[in-house]
Amino acid sequence: MSKKVLVLAEAREGALRNVSYEAIAAGKQISNGGEVVSVLLGDSVQGLTAELGKYGADRVITVEHPHLKQYTSDGYGQALLAVIEQENPQAIVFGHTALGKDISPKIASKLQIGLVSDVTAIEGEGDAAVYIRPIYSGKAFEKVKVKDGIEFVTIRPNNIAPFAKDDSKSADVSSLSVDITNLRTIIKEVVRKSSEGVDLSEAKVVIAGGRGVKSEEGFAPLKELADVLGGAVGASRGACDADYCDYSLQIGQTGKVVTPDLYIAAGISGAIQHLAGMSNSKIIVAINKDPEANIFKVADYGIVGDLFEVIPMLTEEFKQLKVNA
Repeated sequence: MSKKVLVLAEAREGALRNVSYEAIAAGKQISNGGEVVSVLLGDSVQGLTAELGKYGADRVITVEHPHLKQYTSDGYGQALLAVIEQENPQAIVFGHTALGKDISPKIASKLQIGLVSDVTAIEGEGDAAVYIRPIYSGKAFEKVKVKDGIEFVTIRPNNIAPFAKDDSKSADVSSLSVDITNLRTIIKEVVRKSSEGVDLSEAKVVIAGGRGVKSEEGFAPLKELADVLGGAVGASRGACDADYCDYSLQIGQTGKVVTPDLYIAAGISGAIQHLAGMSNSKIIVAINKDPEANIFKVADYGIVGDLFEVIPMLTEEFKQLKVNA
């Protein structure tokens, strides 16, 4: 049976996040030929709607309001519930991002439905859809099938491939007026840490450093390699605790969960808490002076050596490959 699927699109600093397109692809699979409706919230988002159609959305609904300029669970909750009431979907898909993880339990509670969170793969289509998600810090996977009510899932970024962009496709765009009132939280100012390069949670390549980098300056070679590969820099909890870098770079059970195509772990021992945040990466390369380091147990390729010798060598080799490509 075909289904109408409602998909939340996320925008950051005037641009759509890649997980928005991945959610559309997941929605298409769940819909089994039904309609996929993308929802875009903000204070001025009309200029972003065309891209959603090119990646497979059948319709796009925008909700614009000054109180939606910055995310708050109250404001987004009111807007999303209004859209859900209007559309009456059979399934809902959000990204398992900071925003999605915060708002999805609120919506599920209001609707009195279940929530399948952190989905990394979907088997089957329509009523036969089975959702696969990691449990026990990634040590095992469970398969979940929703038997009754609205299917509500959040998908982990970088796991479900988006459709190729098709400039010939377009989506019908409409707007919904929602009166956002009684906000308990008002965002008056946003002070951002200076960040450069690719978003860590959506990066296809991640170069992560641990205590082995020895200092804040020790991250410089990793950043250079990340720039060459078009990737992002991450860190272990140990490196963050040692003040080598900001906690925004932390990968692990109490940090970000990443699933890039390539994960290079430099000077990281491989504590179980760190593995929980990166063990599902497609290719893992470990660089460590200790041949008994736990990180080698999950690595596809291991290099026993000093990261300050190995990383610059890799950087130069990749530079040459790009020149000769």
